[in-house]
Amino acid sequence: MTINFKNKKALIRVDFNVPLDAQFNVTDNTRILAALPTIKKVLEDGGSAILMSHLGRPKDGPTDKYSLKHLLPELNRVLGMQVKFVDDCISEESFRISSSIKDGEVLLLENLRFYKEEEKGDVEFAEKLAKHGDIYVNDAFGTAHRAHASTAIIAQFFPQNKTFGYCIEGELKSINKVLNDGKKPFTAIMGGAKVSDKIVILQQLIDKADNIIIGGGMAFTFVKAMGGNIGKSLVEDDRLQTALDILADAKKKKVNIYIPVDATIADNFSNEANIKMVDVKNIPEGWMGLDIGHETEKIFNEVVSNSNTILWNGPMGVFEMSNFESGTKSVAEAICVATKKGAFSLIGGGDSVAAINKYNLGNQVSYVSTGGGALLEYIEAGTLPGIDAMLNNS
Repeated sequence: MTINFKNKKALIRVDFNVPLDAQFNVTDNTRILAALPTIKKVLEDGGSAILMSHLGRPKDGPTDKYSLKHLLPELNRVLGMQVKFVDDCISEESFRISSSIKDGEVLLLENLRFYKEEEKGDVEFAEKLAKHGDIYVNDAFGTAHRAHASTAIIAQFFPQNKTFGYCIEGELKSINKVLNDGKKPFTAIMGGAKVSDKIVILQQLIDKADNIIIGGGMAFTFVKAMGGNIGKSLVEDDRLQTALDILADAKKKKVNIYIPVDATIADNFSNEANIKMVDVKNIPEGWMGLDIGHETEKIFNEVVSNSNTILWNGPMGVFEMSNFESGTKSVAEAICVATKKGAFSLIGGGDSVAAINKYNLGNQVSYVSTGGGALLEYIEAGTLPGIDAMLNNS
């Protein structure tokens, strides 16, 4: 970010879509912390910062539960100052306050999604938002895959005065390093529930990775496709051929695909269920796989520890339950060991980030992405609407 913000109002699109508990306390401030370097740069230059974000999915306009006012205590704490707040984003009052804000001050606008025009990518709404600042800064990677008013449409009103914030710059640099400039061997670890969510990314990764590790619920579609008995494990029967096609494509391109060899299974989807470890191809009727088994952990860890570039998206099992977290924790720890030895590791996707944070390992990997869907779409498409809008000078 080469712009000097002295005496300028920076209108910053941040991603403050953070989880709150029943008392509206922030339970994970990763995304707020990710925005701090950009906000501090503006203030240190001698400018002011007007922050805009969405929170949740409000259906019918203003809703107290989704108000950004709930973030103020945490924002004040991490910034070490009192942040001003206005309970709208395009009202006359909001413009009055943003125009009177002094250098060194920070103003937070109310939830953008209280207006349906935000998600519709409405040009007039974007034009109104643009009145709040002299320079537009897009620092919300987590929403860069959406062509919303505040993430993509607004950029046209700042043809010469727009820039990426440090968070987006870091994301793009990290993804580029993994996909294009990373040292071999490159290992991609894909988990999560569904093959259908990851088809395109798996196809892209086959052209770039040396090893692809598949865990989580999606692994059972592969196991069944290869003739295994998976009991009542999660499966997408309409994706069995897709799984076989992915395996065949990988073999043709000499990419190693690793599927679990054993699984921790349960007779119920519960932490209190009866559990045992079995060959992944022989899960009894009435039982379901909820984590990878210990033999699989050893195989996956061996692959990860010999990697120089690592991308991790998606857990190995239902890590939210203590009896089924071993596989996810094991992979997370193996990534940290490889990173310590010099590998570059990028963690992306909500659940992988949640796992890294659960085990307090965020500072032992190279980069933790703030964007789940955005990261996957960027890898799939090579660009995003929010990124394109910033690079286009019209």
